[in-house]
Amino acid sequence: MQSFAEVNATLNQQINMELTSTSAGMVVEPKSYVALFRVIYLNKDLEQYLKFSEQYADSLQVEYFDSKEGVLRALEENYPADIILAHTESGGLELLDTIRNNAGFGNIPFVLMVNNLSYEAIEIARKHHADDIFSVRFDDGDLITRIRYFKKRQWYVASKASQKISAQNTRTPLWKRAIDVITTGGAVILLLPVFLLVALLIRLDSKGPVFYKSKRVGSGYKIFDLYKFRTMRTDADQLIRKMAALSMYNKSTEPVNQIESNGLCDDCLAGNQCKSLLFHDGKEICEKLYHFQKDQKAAFMKFQNDPRITRFGQFLRNSSLDELPQLINILKGDMSLVGNRPLPLYEAEKMTTDDKILRFAGPAGLTGLWQVTKRGKGKADMSEEERTQLDITYAKEFSFKMDMQIILKTFPALLQSENV
Repeated sequence: MQSFAEVNATLNQQINMELTSTSAGMVVEPKSYVALFRVIYLNKDLEQYLKFSEQYADSLQVEYFDSKEGVLRALEENYPADIILAHTESGGLELLDTIRNNAGFGNIPFVLMVNNLSYEAIEIARKHHADDIFSVRFDDGDLITRIRYFKKRQWYVASKASQKISAQNTRTPLWKRAIDVITTGGAVILLLPVFLLVALLIRLDSKGPVFYKSKRVGSGYKIFDLYKFRTMRTDADQLIRKMAALSMYNKSTEPVNQIESNGLCDDCLAGNQCKSLLFHDGKEICEKLYHFQKDQKAAFMKFQNDPRITRFGQFLRNSSLDELPQLINILKGDMSLVGNRPLPLYEAEKMTTDDKILRFAGPAGLTGLWQVTKRGKGKADMSEEERTQLDITYAKEFSFKMDMQIILKTFPALLQSENV
């Protein structure tokens, strides 16, 4: 029975050879993996999460979720996950199907977790188009090596796409660059006090950098760092572990009359019998102890549901001020004021087919044609295919007149009740 790693060994070798012989001007794979890999981890079992987080603390930045709905919300907000790990008993298969059937989520690497590996589990993973499957204990196979392979695969796809699109003229016209520099340069000067104030409040609110960077694919399939103001804690993972240790997993801090011992509390042990015994998950447990543990877990879950977002970060998101640093991207030439939305790597990977890749022949932009189409209707009211075709239309036909029309339509579109 071949593992996923063995099946992909030949492709991995080919990727290594082709990236090594990459010519100048193409997208090149990073030489090192210094930064922590960002992992979305879906599992209702908090204890398993805590063990996993401790096991890979030096290599992974883990974002914990106990529901597939939470994961989908994070992806919709473009959380830059390098990989998703999801337990089959916590909605992992349903999440995988949702992501694979929705073009907007792209080809993000997806690994299923199971309690015990079996031939049947591997076949189910293949059928649902998972990238790999591991035991939840990760006691066989090398997870870090697999994640590195997935990242290498993304860069390989990027290099191929860059070659394919290189025949198109993707240079920004002088008139468009002039508009970008004049408008955004003036905006940055006027908003400089706001930039400084926000930067100061971010530093006062929590430790960490002022700016947050995520890899995006822009014009010519070039990869760049998209800037935003940081709205999340940098120590959320450690915070969850500490809070868990201080609550439901730290037995020494529990009240004396509620310490667990073979499913009984101290009051029960004092009388050598339980007055109200329950059967839960095939085990006997004192009803009083059961409700105490349930309340502890509920309190912990209420805390950890969104420990990533800082107090000031919530305000930045609600006011969209976290998007302001993208003006710096425009000044640098990474993107334009008007153009096609720059995509996360895993989403751009699905746009490398011959019928879609032309959307990268046009400039990347802060606002674009599809955002102001259909009278400002939102993303949910427009299919992925419709948006892609509008992106291709813009790439082929953009002009000074079209850009001015889009800019003038953008402001009314932003006032619509729906998010564009």
